Amino acid sequence: MFTGIVQGMGSIKQLTGRGADALIDVEAALPLDDLKIGDSIAVNGACLTVTAKTAKSFAADVSAETLAKTNLKTMKTGDRVNLELALKINDFLGGHIVLGHVDSVGTISVRRAKSNSIIFGIDLDEALMRYVVPKGSIAVDGISLTVNECEKKRFYVNMIPVTARATTLGFKKVSDAVNIETDILGKYIEKLLTTGGGAAGGIDMDFLARHGYIK
Repeated sequence: MFTGIVQGMGSIKQLTGRGADALIDVEAALPLDDLKIGDSIAVNGACLTVTAKTAKSFAADVSAETLAKTNLKTMKTGDRVNLELALKINDFLGGHIVLGHVDSVGTISVRRAKSNSIIFGIDLDEALMRYVVPKGSIAVDGISLTVNECEKKRFYVNMIPVTARATTLGFKKVSDAVNIETDILGKYIEKLLTTGGGAAGGIDMDFLARHGYIK
């Protein structure tokens, strides 16, 4: 589990295909002293398991599912990525709950300056837009951001200068692909409302009344 507060950037040393899977080697620009083999680390928001490490780099397996759902499949040597170590129980939750389970790749369609900030418009599969709400949280390449507004197939976020300097989003341009993880809370609520409630399979007014939530 992560918070979407990027701790540093890394650069791709190599992405090696292994059948349908791949092995990724990353040079990390953050301390790896506490990172152990078997630990989780978010690379552009995708949760990967460390399989090898040195003082300044680590390697991880990338499954076919992760390659299919993320922009890692297009990475080349030298490309920069956002990195975040897994959350500890006593850590400060500065962003929002991010699982590192990327839903899909979105496409930057708008980039414009507004005062000292940058506004991004990101196109996303319409089926996922039901989980994106104004003033809600979303992870873009592993960065916890607040949704400004939504359209049918596009949402907008504001990036402040410190985020631009500390993450890869600062140099992303229109047409670039970014990993998107929507807020997990919406998915659980949808599941409960449609399949997890009363005898008929969902939570409705009758179910709430029978269990004492309403009178």
